[in-house]
Amino acid sequence: MAEIKEVAERVAARRAELDEEEKLLAERLDAVRAEREELVVAMRVWERMHAQLDAERPSAQAATVQVGGRGVLLVPHREAGAGEEVLPPDYQRLMKIVRNAGGPIRVKDVGVELGLEVEAKGRLEPLRGKLSKLAGRGWLRKLPDGRFQIAP
Repeated sequence: MAEIKEVAERVAARRAELDEEEKLLAERLDAVRAEREELVVAMRVWERMHAQLDAERPSAQAATVQVGGRGVLLVPHREAGAGEEVLPPDYQRLMKIVRNAGGPIRVKDVGVELGLEVEAKGRLEPLRGKLSKLAGRGWLRKLPDGRFQIAP
């Protein structure tokens, strides 16, 4: 009888070990599947952007891609010989306002030129984002005091 009890205890212990291992493997499998789905989505976005960039020629048309179900404007990095016509129309308009300012210009002043309600809190943040994007891509220069000017 003691022998049967001992075998039953070993079987129960081994079953508990296997149950724990199965639980860990199931969790790992879920994590792998989630990461694979993220990679599929990222690859689709990359393929769309790559195809669009291959087909893109300097034009006034805004290039967009879908990211997370939303259309996103592509603002290219500034390259030698490329004119502002490669920018989406909204960004071309911002460049014109900054250029016409004749020197560094505040985001608020650009907002006034665009007819935005500049006194309302938060209204200028999307505009600040667009100007910062132009600065990050080499089209504008952002000064330490937050003003923008055409990049040399």
